[in-house]
Order: sequence, then structure tokens, then C-alpha cells
Amino acid sequence: MISNLPQPGSDAYRALLERKPFPSEVREVVAAIIADVRRRGDAAVTEYTRRFDGATLGTSGVSPSEVSAAGDRVDPSLRDALREAMRRIEAVHRVQLPAEPAAEPVAGARVWREWRPFRRVGLYVPGGRARYPSSVLMMAVPARIAGCPEVVLCSPPQPDGRLPDVVLAAAAMAGATQVHRVGGAQAIAAMAYGTETIARVDKIFGPGNAYVTAAKVLVTGDVAIDMPAGPSELVIVTDGSTPPEWLAADLRAQTEHSPDALGILVSTSAAVATTIDAMLADVASPRLRVLTAAGMGEAIRFADDFAPEHLALHCQEAERWLPSISQVGSVFLGPSSAPAAGDYATGANHVLPTGGSARSYGPLGVEAFGRMIQVQAVFPAATAAMVSVSDPLAQAEGLPWHGRSIALRNGAP
Repeated sequence: MISNLPQPGSDAYRALLERKPFPSEVREVVAAIIADVRRRGDAAVTEYTRRFDGATLGTSGVSPSEVSAAGDRVDPSLRDALREAMRRIEAVHRVQLPAEPAAEPVAGARVWREWRPFRRVGLYVPGGRARYPSSVLMMAVPARIAGCPEVVLCSPPQPDGRLPDVVLAAAAMAGATQVHRVGGAQAIAAMAYGTETIARVDKIFGPGNAYVTAAKVLVTGDVAIDMPAGPSELVIVTDGSTPPEWLAADLRAQTEHSPDALGILVSTSAAVATTIDAMLADVASPRLRVLTAAGMGEAIRFADDFAPEHLALHCQEAERWLPSISQVGSVFLGPSSAPAAGDYATGANHVLPTGGSARSYGPLGVEAFGRMIQVQAVFPAATAAMVSVSDPLAQAEGLPWHGRSIALRNGAP
């Protein structure tokens, strides 16, 4: 059903913007799972894997030989596509490695920052009934470029207890150092706190369902996370200039992510909105919306207020509107930029903030897999310049030895 975009500031507008990453009952269930995994380790992980995934495991780990052998069982054309996707991801992410020149605020003093990767990172790859080798590449490749020596990958097993060969092949290509057949909140808990066989990590990455998202939020503080990445979202803004078939296909593709994937089309053309709504009549998804806007300015304001994971500007002069967008995970600029291309083929990262968290988070990149350390070097020629600033400030703050420790280096008695 088509509806008009609500007036900004109205209750209907605020209701359209609001998304909860997970309900309160999910939080309670996940908190109990986390506590149990912290208490019982592998035994709890094995029990939840049997309960939720229907798989009975002797051990969660996949041996390096099994990971390596999986690539030989993948269809050659698929293997070639993975390699080419990885090459493109590498090309996009290699330029992101942080590098900064040293600053010299005064003669004889240098301040700079140096990059240090995390020692061990944990990657969560959704799975179970589905398979996402592209997500393996999207996380493991920037981890490798960042220089992380240990990359722990967790993904839910199929009922037969195995991970799909294509997921293992991607893990081998991208450089994962450990692979475990564990999913859900129990995987997040295991990586956050460690078990007998799953090493505790410094930071957890990856999208997932409401239970995975809740687990990531609940372990934050004990371990870092990349972002709250939950159900996929797509907002399309069009002025009616893009073929309706393309727009309808983008929305249909969006529904393939999961039953709770969200797709919203905002059109300044009522006729195009009506056409697309008719094209989607057979799609049984309550999370698809077709809205009309009075003009592009109104549509763009809504898109930025919504802070979507994906935003497709399928309109003429798309570049004109880009400066007005600041709260978004990834923008697809112009009618030929299909959002699905970003999932596989552009090399851009598809691990993105959802649920409005794009107001605070950006897309996953190399910089998320480490941090900068700060270095300061003061040589004798600069000690007088240190005293001239530090001594008055130390006196004002009542910290005399701060000033004294610097003055001594300048020859004070």
C-alpha cells in the first residue's frame, strides 16, 4: 500500500524512523546464554549448538587440513568469482591502512601516531540454513591487511555438523587462522570470554540476527565490537527517472536477506510509486514500504534522518544530493549502482551499521582492526619551550611537580 511521507516531527514520522535492534525478551534469553558460556565453556557451547542448530559436535574446531581441502570441492567458476571478489576487496581496503606524518609543534619536539593491529580478532559469519562466503571475505581481508596475526572465525553449522565448503574456501583464501562451527549468542560469548577451545579475542566483528546483535551489545565493555549490525535495510530515493523494473528488482533482492529485512522506496513520482507497488503485489513482506514525497529535498531529508544501512540515490544528478547525506552506511550513487553489487562485486565493505546506528557508526574498514598508539619525543632543544607552557598550567592546576619535572630537564636548580 502506498502512503505519503509523514510530516517531519510528527508522531508518524518518528514511528517510521524508530527501529529496535532486539526486543527485551531477546536480551533476557541472551544474557542467560552468555552467563552459561562464561560458567561452563565448551560444554555450554556444545549444548546450545545441539539445541539451536540441531548439530551434535565432538569439537567445534575445523582442522586446517579440512579448511584447505574444502576449496578443492568448490565449483571452479565459484572459486574464481571468490578470488576476483577478494582482489577487489583488497584493492578498496589496502588504501585504508592508516599512516600519518609526524608533527613538530615546536622545534625539537615531535609527536606522531603509529598503527598497531589487534592481536586476535573474532569474525562472526551468519549461516545455518544459509551460506555467506562474501561476508567471510569482507571481514577477513581487512583483518589481514591490518596485520592481525590471529583471525578467529565462527559460523553456525548445518544440521550435519559441517560448514559449507564455500565458506571454508573463503576462509582459507582470506587468511582465517581458526575456524569454529559455532553460531548465535553462544559464539559471541565464546569469543568475548574464551572457552577451552575458542580463544578470547580483542574485538568481535560481523552481522547477525537479533540474538547475535543482543549478544554483541551485552558483551561490549568486556570486549570491543565493530557495530550493532542487525537485519539488513535499504532506502531507495527516486525521482521517477529510473526504470521501475530496476527499482522493484532492488526491493525484491532486499527481501532475500532475511524475513526481517527492511526495504523502503521514496518516490517523488506518484505514478512510478503506483507502478512499483503493483510490481511487488506478490511479495509477502510486511517490511516493504512504498512512500511518496512532494520533492527530492523532502525525500533526502527523510533518508538522512532514517540513517539506513544502504541508501540508493536512483535519481538524476545523484551527486548533487550526496553532500546532504551524512547518516548512512553505504550510498549507491545513480541508477546503475545496484545495491546488490555492493554485496559482492564493488569491493566496498558490506558489513554496515543498521537500526539507525549509522548516526554513530560507519562502514567496516581496515581501521576497525587495530588502533593508533601515540608517540612523543622531546629533545633538549625543546625543553625551554615545554617549560614556558607547562609551568603556568601546572601552577594553575595545583600540580607543582608536573612543572618541576619538566623544569629540571631545562637546567633548573
